[in-house]
Amino acid sequence: MTRFGAPDEVLAHIYRKDASGVLSVLISQLRDFDLAEDALHDAIAQAVVAWRRTGPPRNGAAWLLTAARRRAIDRIRKSSRARDDATQRLLLAQLENQSQANEEDQPIPDERLRLIFTCCHPALSQEARVALTLRTLCGLSTQEIARAYLVSDATMSQRIVRAKAKIRDAAIPYEVPEGPAQAERLSSVLDVIYLIFNEGFAATEGESPTRADLCIEAIRLGRLLYQLKPHPESGGLLALMMLHDARRGARTDSFNEYIPISEQDRSLWNQELIAQGTQLLHFCLGQKRPAPFQIQAAISAVHSEAAHAEDTDWPQIAGLYRALEEATPSPVVTLNRAVAVAHAHGTAKGLALLETVAQDLDGYQPFYAAQAELLRRSGQLSEAATAYTRAIDLSTNTAERTFLIKKRSEITAQA
Repeated sequence: MTRFGAPDEVLAHIYRKDASGVLSVLISQLRDFDLAEDALHDAIAQAVVAWRRTGPPRNGAAWLLTAARRRAIDRIRKSSRARDDATQRLLLAQLENQSQANEEDQPIPDERLRLIFTCCHPALSQEARVALTLRTLCGLSTQEIARAYLVSDATMSQRIVRAKAKIRDAAIPYEVPEGPAQAERLSSVLDVIYLIFNEGFAATEGESPTRADLCIEAIRLGRLLYQLKPHPESGGLLALMMLHDARRGARTDSFNEYIPISEQDRSLWNQELIAQGTQLLHFCLGQKRPAPFQIQAAISAVHSEAAHAEDTDWPQIAGLYRALEEATPSPVVTLNRAVAVAHAHGTAKGLALLETVAQDLDGYQPFYAAQAELLRRSGQLSEAATAYTRAIDLSTNTAERTFLIKKRSEITAQA
């Protein structure tokens, strides 16, 4: 049921909460990403007019689904293919039958997990699988996804367009596969869910450094996936997200300004969520099949165990990052290990390790933020200010940018 309120407010609320679910159902029925997206946009435009006139319906999400089906029917009928294609005629008949039902009384089936597996089909490149799912399932902008992959907006847009066409033209089935095919796609599905969560926990754009809706959605999808296939690594991902999300409420102050983990009020951490994540992690690690998400969850668990920042077991974290680096070599993993090494074994060693990935991470904002902090700690204030400036220039999140400007001002005052 929708909540009461001004029609535009209700529509905005439904869009944030239910649009991905409605779109997933449309894609499952139409087997065409672009047609489903266009039909949903048509329905939203129709709702803006209709709801202002008559008020919001009792079940706004179901209203949108029915309206989108009808707009899809209109679009198919206008297509020349519809007159000659038997499949299209059958689809039209099915859509018309579904649209005759009273939308107020129809629950919307949850098709999102099936959509993820469809988007993660091996016929698509790994980058396209993740990008398409983030774009379609969670409504992330092409720009947000491009930043996550360190590529241009145009490159990411092309990947998404090609992925949609591939699914349509190859008639990739909309299903959760069984057996070996499911295992083959599991890694991509895990990456998708984690990137959804990561965009929520460390938002690339906007006023706030976090987007609670995406964190909640990713954890929900993680739970569904673990229920579907209780693999140790899917459990490791779920544990990682819970342990991270337990700290989300402490990452900003009352003015919505960013607070790093070293300065957070740990009494605000969600201890119940930490306990759940830790218990799940121990269960998964007990199966003796360690993998990257389980290692990352173990790192987060070490942070969670420390009652105060100075109690953090940095040597253990540095060792875990070394294991993660061996399991999945990446400049970003090395960046994080460098920060842990600086805490555990000295700033100079951290900076030396950081330098090994400087070229690979040129243009990557977190690299310059970490470099600036380590340079500040080593007393190289002028160099730190330069690194902070570079990080500020690359930052697109308002709260994050404000934090970095404040840090730069502090060292400028000391110089």
